Amino acid sequence: MLVSLKMSYKAAAGEDYKADCPPGNPAPTSNHGPDATEAEEDFVDPWTVQTSSAKGIDYDKLIVRFGSSKIDKELINRIERATGQRPHHFLRRGIFFSHRDMNQVLDAYENKKPFYLYTGRGPSSEAMHVGHLIPFIFTKWLQDVFNVPLVIQMTDDEKYLWKDLTLDQAYSYAVENAKDIIACGFDINKTFIFSDLDYMGMSSGFYKNVVKIQKHVTFNQVKGIFGFTDSDCIGKISFPAIQAAPSFSNSFPQIFRDRTDIQCLIPCAIDQDPYFRMTRDVAPRIGYPKPALLHSTFFPALQGAQTKMSASDPNSSIFLTDTAKQIKTKVNKHAFSGGRDTIEEHRQFGGNCDVDVSFMYLTFFLEDDDKLEQIRKDYTSGAMLTGELKKALIEVLQPLIAEHQARRKEVTDEIVKEFMTPRKLSFDFQ
Repeated sequence: MLVSLKMSYKAAAGEDYKADCPPGNPAPTSNHGPDATEAEEDFVDPWTVQTSSAKGIDYDKLIVRFGSSKIDKELINRIERATGQRPHHFLRRGIFFSHRDMNQVLDAYENKKPFYLYTGRGPSSEAMHVGHLIPFIFTKWLQDVFNVPLVIQMTDDEKYLWKDLTLDQAYSYAVENAKDIIACGFDINKTFIFSDLDYMGMSSGFYKNVVKIQKHVTFNQVKGIFGFTDSDCIGKISFPAIQAAPSFSNSFPQIFRDRTDIQCLIPCAIDQDPYFRMTRDVAPRIGYPKPALLHSTFFPALQGAQTKMSASDPNSSIFLTDTAKQIKTKVNKHAFSGGRDTIEEHRQFGGNCDVDVSFMYLTFFLEDDDKLEQIRKDYTSGAMLTGELKKALIEVLQPLIAEHQARRKEVTDEIVKEFMTPRKLSFDFQ
């Protein structure tokens, strides 16, 4: 509630609220007194991620602030028992770190009750970067181990409302991004990818749920949750209901017919959580089960964990279209280092893995736990230099991107059309 009040204040006043500075008083000049220990609080919403720490967002604090639950060893062990598979390295390493009602999903699964997966992508540009792959890599693993259907929402309508794009551009980006998503290896018989601009007019079930959600959320609530102002277009204000609708199974009559009792599990980055807090609040009031969530950490920009990757800055990340040479140049030139100023100092004091972007990227993409731990030890002790760490990352990223590009080349327009055609999916629950 306090966070939403602060956001409303910022929207109205054009500046952050300061406790010791009521409106109308000049802001205190110094910010270095004894009370300034946490001068810059982490700020996370669906469009902005800001932190002043080189280590990145403080996720433990975010869990408390958002009111979610930490994914602990006990839950990871339970997922392993339920699936009979070794937990994904994103779970083992805390990349997916927070959840809502995952135990409930596992209860249902163990009792042979159905659930389905839902994730999405806002197609703001033609090229996706490696950070965009994180939820899809994990969702594919969930689809494989639980053997459940999946819906993927392409929010091209959102990008049209927020960005300087035409409707045709937004839709064409959705189709291009769908090719990258399909290249992750999803099962065509169990996966439906849809563009909001396309699907909303086709599915009466989907639009009916959008309207139900819209009726149960007030303008004050969306202003509080998302920080909308009176000068935002009405499309933005009503959009959260569209992102909420796929959480309910009867939004997809061709897949689940008119069933309303099938719970949804949503793997996503934690900045999307405000949408689903709203959805979970509305669900019982319109007679549907609350969606469960699995939240991932943010993927850091090459320049460091304080900055957010931007599709408009080609040097802020590794893009899925980059050549082996571009990957090498970007990592060597732009990846923020946790190393020391000189080789002598580095050998003596070691590097800092907590702020080193190359090491952070390896935690996402190097699957071998033992190798990763060895790199951490060597870098921290000073035995491994920054150049060697960057080389290790380049050797992981180059084949990963090359393989992705090869798979994407095989995704034809016909295959995309098949994935995006509303149809019955194959699943074995009654």
